[in-house]
Amino acid sequence: EKEAGKIAAEHIIIFCDIAETLQIWQWTKREPGQPVRCREHRHSKGQDGLPLILKLRNLLFTFDDFSPEGEISIIDVRAKTRAGFDVDTVTKKFYERFKKEHDAFLKFIAGIPDEHFHQWYVSVMLNRLMFIYFIQKRGFLNNDLNYLRTRLAESRAKGPNRYYQHFLIPLFFEGFAKRENERSQAMNKMLGKIPYLHGGLFLEHEVEQKFPQISIPDEAFEKVFTFFEQYQWHLDERPVESNTEINPDVLGYIFEKYINQKQMGAYYTKEDITEYISKNTIIPFLLDAAKEKCRIAFEGQSSVWRLLQENPDRYIYESVRHGTELPLPGDIAAGIKYVEKRTGWNKPAPAEYALPTEIWREVVARRQRYEEIWGKLCNGEVCNVNDLITYNLDIRQFAQDMIENCEGPELLRAVWHAIQKITVLDPTCGSGAFLFAALGILVVLYEACLDRMQVFVDEFDASGGAHSTKKFSDFRETLARTTSHASRRYFVLKSIMVNNLYGVDIMEEATEICNLRLFLKLVSQVERVEDIEPLPDIDFNIRAGNTLVGYATMDGINPLGKQGMLDFDGITERIKEQAGDVARLFDRFQEMQVEHGMASQDFMAAKLEIQKRLKSLGQELNQYLAEDYNIDRKKKKVDDKWLESHRPFHWCIEFFDIIQQGGFCVVIGNSPYVSIKEVGYK
Repeated sequence: EKEAGKIAAEHIIIFCDIAETLQIWQWTKREPGQPVRCREHRHSKGQDGLPLILKLRNLLFTFDDFSPEGEISIIDVRAKTRAGFDVDTVTKKFYERFKKEHDAFLKFIAGIPDEHFHQWYVSVMLNRLMFIYFIQKRGFLNNDLNYLRTRLAESRAKGPNRYYQHFLIPLFFEGFAKRENERSQAMNKMLGKIPYLHGGLFLEHEVEQKFPQISIPDEAFEKVFTFFEQYQWHLDERPVESNTEINPDVLGYIFEKYINQKQMGAYYTKEDITEYISKNTIIPFLLDAAKEKCRIAFEGQSSVWRLLQENPDRYIYESVRHGTELPLPGDIAAGIKYVEKRTGWNKPAPAEYALPTEIWREVVARRQRYEEIWGKLCNGEVCNVNDLITYNLDIRQFAQDMIENCEGPELLRAVWHAIQKITVLDPTCGSGAFLFAALGILVVLYEACLDRMQVFVDEFDASGGAHSTKKFSDFRETLARTTSHASRRYFVLKSIMVNNLYGVDIMEEATEICNLRLFLKLVSQVERVEDIEPLPDIDFNIRAGNTLVGYATMDGINPLGKQGMLDFDGITERIKEQAGDVARLFDRFQEMQVEHGMASQDFMAAKLEIQKRLKSLGQELNQYLAEDYNIDRKKKKVDDKWLESHRPFHWCIEFFDIIQQGGFCVVIGNSPYVSIKEVGYK
């Protein structure tokens, strides 16, 4: 790509294997201020040629595209190329059609007189159906790639409008929500071979509990399935190969663009931003926590900072290093010492020296910055966590290398302990963009720790110490837990979702799509249906509520109102004890998530008990909170309208243990972007 860029800044590269059975078409996406991204599209011999033809149509130029002088601008060429090869374009096309199908599906649903719940249930149903479309294309549902469509045809053969009530509802609440041996024989026969998924997605929803008479005709599903079948559904994260391919990322896009509302302060945040913010908050915490437990590893000549000295370029981003290996042209270099010789510095620099849109002046400044940082690394001047941020070094690579190269088990234990205990919160999580970035950062470090544990164990056993199983017993126990699962990556992701990630959003739809995307991430790790484990239930990790309204700590609770009276009855202490009981139940509930063979009814019983206690505590705290808002609860009842408009979220009971221990380790998310004219500075 770099070499082709020297010939033409805008280009498509076509790679072909020797046997001429496979081609990869590579197009490079460039945007100002963004890293360069390569979009690759594979075309195999024997494959349907329509996807390639559709792309080539975008590269077709007619006489109308050219000016009277016979010229065409690079901007126009780039726009047509982007239409065929950019993944975002595919997602946008799906989204535009999805909007129409969403509105059409809404009109079919009957039995929900409340507009809010009516709209909400459309999202619930479409989320479920999209999830099923992804997994059925893996052959996970009765080995039928068209499972939903097949069952719709069978249902219609038995009579009209039976599909929703007589097939989908049993599929959701009996099939996916129960193990095969817990379903009736008749149910297993009707549903076929389907996995037990659990996970909260296929439990009875609040809307379904509130309106049990919901009905949806077969025609609604016929139309939705016809729309879905125009796309190819892929669980993996590979680049799409045609403009009909869809992967789970589309769900986040749909939420951010369709359900999200900017008037509520919700904005779409791209992956490069979420990744940058997340890694520069999460990793510094982990490094500081590891240093606290194993200070010796961060001090002295053989400390972890030596990695920066040994290979400085490894930790300086490629975008900073770009072109620095080439000597500057003489006329440009002359201007470094002599200002009067900088006449060419404001001209665009060629691609081998410059990042997109850079002029020579910017190239020189970037090279000087690179040389300054490189010198500091070589001289060992960078030796604390803050410097990694200050000099914008690849902190993610450093953390991974530190784990993979740690010479003693003490540092590894310190890092592992920090990773296991870290709590990451996005208080305005939306559809989970920042939590996904956090997941991507933690999973790499989690697996690096496991790999390094294995090395320590293997080297010790190879040295003749295999008879002593007490050595590295903690490592052995951890490794044994991971190997008991069909997919190590699945176990790692599941552990992080259950133990490390937390989010809150004022919109219930947001939290539901966040859960859905996390579930799809898990299922994408599985190749065989028999290896699917129950999805985690993270409804207590990802919560709905107004993060700005409610009690953050127990100290803020004022059960006796504003009269200034003392709490002689110990109401606050009682609430604290009850919240502690709920927290202990939640700890047990989290442990149940990674245990094998747990009966579905045990999960449900534990979850319902936690929900019941949280609801009771929340209702009591809402009464006290209302008085803080000048509502005299002795004279006026705290009504549903007030609760709906304020939507209180009481951190001190929802996340009791975490708040009692001082709060979340890391808080990530979008800063409150507000136009400067809206802020009155005084």
